[in-house]
Amino acid sequence: MPKMKSHSGAKKRFKKTVSGKWLHRKAGLRHLLTGMSAKRGRNLRTAKVEEKNSAEGRVLKQSLPYA
Repeated sequence: MPKMKSHSGAKKRFKKTVSGKWLHRKAGLRHLLTGMSAKRGRNLRTAKVEEKNSAEGRVLKQSLPYA
């Protein structure tokens, strides 16, 4: 059986932690930042952790089979 292909976009954006959770950057810090409150900007800087058994985690497991 051939190897499965990893999703190229997901490969660049998500990283698996040792405990099996997924780390990724939050969206919204590229442009139009002047209208954003400083509190919101600080909040977007921190990485987000997705649980491995959440709906998103199950999709990522399928997209990145060898991660």
